[in-house]
Order: sequence, then C-alpha cells, then structure tokens
Amino acid sequence: MTHPSQILEFIFAAIALIAIWFSITNFSSVKRILIGRPMRTAELNAQHNKLLWYIALPILSADLYSSVSYGPESGITELINLGSEAKWYIIPITISTIILLAILILSYIMGILAYPNGGGAYAIAKDNFKQRWISLVASSSLLVDYILTVAVSVSAALEAVSSAYPVVAPYETVLAIFCVFILLIVNLRGVAESAKIFAWPTLGFMACMLILIGFGFIDEVNHGFVQRATPQFGTVPDGLTLLVLLKAFSSACSALTGIETISNAIPVFREPQQKSAIKTYIALGTITSITLLGFAYHLYVRGISPDPHNTMLSQLTQYYFGHGIVYQIIIWFTFIVLILAANSTFTGFSQLAAIVAADGYLPRGLTNRGDRLGYSNGIIALAATASLLILAFHAHTNALIPLYAIGVFLSFTVAQFGLVKRWRRVKGSHWKMKFAINTVGAFITSIVAVIFAVTKFTSGAWVVLVVIPVFILGSIYVQRHYKAVAAELRIDLKTEHPETNRVITIVLVSGIHRVIINTLSFAKSLDQENLLAVYVGFDDESMKKMEAKWEEWGTPCRLLTLKSKYRSILEPLTRLIHIIEEKEQYKAQIHIIIPQFIPKKWWHNLLHNQTALLLRLWLIRHKDVVISTVPYHLKK
Repeated sequence: MTHPSQILEFIFAAIALIAIWFSITNFSSVKRILIGRPMRTAELNAQHNKLLWYIALPILSADLYSSVSYGPESGITELINLGSEAKWYIIPITISTIILLAILILSYIMGILAYPNGGGAYAIAKDNFKQRWISLVASSSLLVDYILTVAVSVSAALEAVSSAYPVVAPYETVLAIFCVFILLIVNLRGVAESAKIFAWPTLGFMACMLILIGFGFIDEVNHGFVQRATPQFGTVPDGLTLLVLLKAFSSACSALTGIETISNAIPVFREPQQKSAIKTYIALGTITSITLLGFAYHLYVRGISPDPHNTMLSQLTQYYFGHGIVYQIIIWFTFIVLILAANSTFTGFSQLAAIVAADGYLPRGLTNRGDRLGYSNGIIALAATASLLILAFHAHTNALIPLYAIGVFLSFTVAQFGLVKRWRRVKGSHWKMKFAINTVGAFITSIVAVIFAVTKFTSGAWVVLVVIPVFILGSIYVQRHYKAVAAELRIDLKTEHPETNRVITIVLVSGIHRVIINTLSFAKSLDQENLLAVYVGFDDESMKKMEAKWEEWGTPCRLLTLKSKYRSILEPLTRLIHIIEEKEQYKAQIHIIIPQFIPKKWWHNLLHNQTALLLRLWLIRHKDVVISTVPYHLKK
C-alpha cells in the first residue's frame, strides 16, 4: 500500500516538473509574475523609508526575539538525560543568558556610538585591524551564521506547526524547503526592504508570549507557585559535570543570535539615528529578558520536558489554554515570526556578501542588483545553501542547534576587540568607560565562543569550525585571483596601443544549404582575401561529393576538406589550428565562424545535435583563436 508521504512527494514532483516546463516556455512571463516589474536604479533610495524607533523595534527584532521560542528548550534538552532533577537548571541557565544579553547590548551600543552610519563586525574589523584575515573571520562567521539562521528558524517554525498538527510531521522537510522558496520569491521581489506590515506578526508574537507568561502567573497564584509537577530546586543530579552545564548554556545562547541587526541598520532610523537605535536596543533587551525569564520559569513550575514531537512552548500553551483558539493563535504567530526571522536574514546576508565581494573577497556577481534592486545572487545563494542544510538534517532544530551561534559569537568577539582597539586609538569623550565596556564584552564573548567550540565539537560544531577557515582561505584566494587578473590586464597608456593583425577566417561547413549561404555572406563581408571554408568528412566518398558540389556552386571561396579517422570534428580542426600556428610566416589570428540554426520552439533543440555549442567549448581554449557564431532562425 502506498504511504501518504510518497503520494505527497509524487504530487510535489509533478508540480515541480510542470512548473519547470512552464518556466522554460514562458520565462519572461513567469519572472514578471513572481518577481514583479523591473525597477529603475533611481528608485533605490526611495525604497528605504526612515523608521521611528518603536516601529523599527518589531521589524528588526524578529531574528532575536523569535529565538525565545526555542532557546530555553535547547538548553534544557542538553540536561534532560540526567533526569527530572536537572529541570531546575533552566532558571540559572536563562539568567546567565540574560546577563550575556545585557553585556552584548551594552557593547553594541558602544558600536553605535563609534559607527553612527552602521558598523557590522566586518566593517569594525576592517577599520581597526591591518590583518585582512581578521575581518574575514568576522564576515565568514556571519555569513555561515546567516545560513544556519534560515535553516534553524524555518525548521523551528515547522516543528511548532507539527506540534499542533502531528499529521504535518512526516512532511516537515518538504514544507520547510517550500517555505524557503517562498522567502526566496519574497526577497527577490524586494518586499523585505520596505514592507512595514511585517512588524505586525512580531508584535503579535510578543503579545502572545506576554499573555502566556501573565496567564501563567495567574494560574500559579490560584494553584501555587510550587506545584506537584515542579522539580525540586537546588538538587544536583548524578552525572552532572561542568562540561554538561556549559553545553546546556551554549545551547540556550542560541536565543541571542540576531542581536547585531539593529547596529547594522542604523541608516533606516529617523533622526536622531543613534538615539533611536539605542532606544530600540534597550526596549528589545528589556522585553526579550522578561520573555526569556518568564517562559523559563513557567516551564520549570510545570516541570515540562523536551519532546521531539511537541515543543515545550506548545506543551506550556496547551496546559494553560488546551487546544482552543488561543492555542492555535499562539502556535501560528510562532510559526509566522520564525519565518520572518529567516526572512530578515536574507537582507543581511545579501548585503554583507555584496560588501565583501566589493572588496574583492567573494565573487563579484554578488554585488549585482536584480530587477527589484536587491542583491539577487546573494539571496539565491542563501536559499540554496539553507535548503541543503534542511535536507541534510531533516528540518530538526535540535540537530541544527549544535552548529548554530558559533559563527555569530566569533563575529561578536572580533567586533568587541575591534572596538577596544578603536577606543585606544581614537579616545574621545568618556573613552575609558567605553573601552572598559567593550573589554568586558570581548572577554565574555570570547569565552562563550570557546565554550561553543569545545562543548559542541563532537555534536557537529567541528563542521562549522572547518567550514569557516575554508571560507576564509577561499576568500583570500578569490582576492588573489582578482589582483592577478587586474595586474595582467593593466596597460601602459603611453606605450601600449591597438595593432592591426592579419586574420585567417575559417568557416566550418557541413554541406551547401541556406544556413551556409547566410554564414558565408557574413564571412565575406568581413574578409575575402584570407577566407577558407573547411569541411570535415568521415570517408573519401563524402569528401569527393562535397568538393564536386562546391565546384558546381561556383567555388565562393577556397574549400579545404579534412578527413576524420575517428568520426570526430574536433580532432582534425585542432590539427589544422596547430599547423597554422606553427607556420611562423603567418603570425596571424585565426577567426573561426560557426553556422548555427535556431529552432522556433525550444523543444526542437532536443531533435538536433548541439554541434555549434560543443565546438565553441572546445575551441575557446586555443590562445589565438577567435570564435563567432552566425545564427540562422528557422521559421517552422
């Protein structure tokens, strides 16, 4: 009997094939429908509306605030194997996370004061360190973290829905990739840059979490703050070690990713921009701390345990509200805000990739803006890599968490040390206080980064710790390549000028027909003196027939027939090119003209040999050979 998941996979495959076919046959129409009309470059500045701080708060906080839905759960999941006695540790772990959050916010406020136009970790490192690899550590770490943010947020969103609707669980991976595809389309359209409507789901999720926490306190007033399910506070379970505690703390710190978003987005605030950004940080830190502590406390009072098929947020909400309308609202707001957290990452990734690419450390194609003025190539690259991660880890948040946040804490550390160096160099008003704040921040974030690396190493963190150095080495190689190309292409304007070279024009002919007339007409317009038609035959009979027919046609130019012993056009052509190149008296460039007919319908290409394409790919490797294709468009 066919399993329902197999049926769904078949349906998705059929839809995908139909979509691919339709996209190929109607590419322009599909692109306009999905992406929208092209926008003029002049419209770029008009996209960014300046925001009041209380409007910017929900727009820029989706990444950080949404992680409260899985941060405490990730921490307690590391301890649950020790038994129910370990559940109380969710309280001190959450308090430690909040203290770290306060330190990070204070440190990033110092960054706002230092870089009023927006200074991410890469910009700070580039400005304060001469060693290029340090800034590449920051950029590589953040880019890797952005990819993981999309994978974790979308996976967590699907887990939230499957907790409420278990029937969705077998299809989490497929639906997660579908969500990434929707995010890809949304960001290619440029909606993420200007849609203030995205603030409302975040505000709704904030309201849901505060209502949940408030209702929890009402329940505890009525039924007691220590209930039958509440674990005993202060017990030390067997098998507890410092390493296990640190592992739980590092997992809980996944709730702190996205904190750099506000400092990177200072230009979108209304004046005074610095004060507005600082107000946003303080408000976000306050509400996130209240939510984290309140959520963790109620999880402890209810003695809730992690369940791979039912998130702790879902369990707590279900306890207070059952499966009624309030439960459904909270679950769906959780889903939406986690998707929006992934959505906000697309802009951050593509912008950072474009900045690094502009400096020559990534492919320059990442600096290209698409029809809707977004960095389309970066957006597509992020969607593709995040989808691969979701596939590899089957959209399971707990499997992805060990890879998560290492990169962002590495970038935090680089940014803090960069600011420390800046205050020592620039000084200015109250520089000693700023220096002290960022010194503490650098010390704490470096310790947390080391904790992540050590405690999560065997759980999969080694992958990130390998990927980031590879990313850095790749970036250095890319820049070295661009420098080498620029040096080779650079000319002396006083001594180097264009020269006139002799050109031997070779037209490849397969017979005498309308396509060859079209091609020879073009070739004779360019050169009649050094024009040579070349025919490759597989036997003597076909070569003699071609020579006779050519003479009957009036010999429009000299014809050279070459015999191919192995039924290959490439081998005799290559031999001819080598003969011409070896004759010193020629010292000429070779211009090879290839006839090609273009079918009216795309699928007609499947009925013909793609000889012209293969010849171009093969002949382009020759140093002094220029290749042209003369198309002839068929009418039927």
